[in-house]
Amino acid sequence: MSKLETSLQAAMNARIIGSGSETMVLAHGFGGDQSLWDKILPYLTKHYQVLLFDWLFSGAVKYPNLYDPLRYSSFDAFADDLIALMDELHLTSSVFVGHSMSGMIGCIASIKRPQLFSRLILIGASPRYINTDGYEGGLEGATIDNMITSIESGYENWTLSFVKLLVDNNDPLSVEHYLRCLKSMNPEFVVPLAKTVFCSDERETLEKVTTPCTIIQTTNDLVVPESVARYMQKKIKGETTVEIVKADRHLPQLTAHLELVHVLGRVLGFEI
Repeated sequence: MSKLETSLQAAMNARIIGSGSETMVLAHGFGGDQSLWDKILPYLTKHYQVLLFDWLFSGAVKYPNLYDPLRYSSFDAFADDLIALMDELHLTSSVFVGHSMSGMIGCIASIKRPQLFSRLILIGASPRYINTDGYEGGLEGATIDNMITSIESGYENWTLSFVKLLVDNNDPLSVEHYLRCLKSMNPEFVVPLAKTVFCSDERETLEKVTTPCTIIQTTNDLVVPESVARYMQKKIKGETTVEIVKADRHLPQLTAHLELVHVLGRVLGFEI
């Protein structure tokens, strides 16, 4: 934070809303911002104090010079930011809800500082996206290479194809919402971030996670197949369950928010 005289809370647009004695942390994924939680937020704030924030790569962040692609070339730096933000806000024993890349970031943070988290809820998370011997990640290495080339050669066209891969095409408002988030990002951040996310291999991290986990998987995720959720369940040390949400693609908080809230309520013990 030395580049600006600002707190991490201000830099990451962090805010706490809602009521209740427990805290829930919502962490968005690649290409998004905290607005992706808007549909489920009214249900959660009845029961929790909810921390929302934007990762520093997000187009919603006012200080883009704070994002250093070299520093954020691994999930560890993101986990350190999460821990520092929670420390700044004096939060402990929180329920962490991480979507996509934030799932593994939460896992890493929980290993570094287990007392910060009472439960991890991992939505569409993956320790490795690329298939390898004995492991089905869902994507081939050549697919990732082609994606990086597409980003570099035509960012605008790539955003349109990527959104169709991630968001249920039968929900045009959600498609448009995620597209706006993607287009607001600095294109110079996208290639290094995509490499960090899609070329990551955090499989060895899983066996160090002792915090109770709930893995939430959609019925048709084109990026993270159900086999990944089952693999994570088997490898994570803490008590871990898999919950299936009937939804198409990778963002149930946008396209199947009521189904997602029902699952969260069942897991966490609150009524909608």
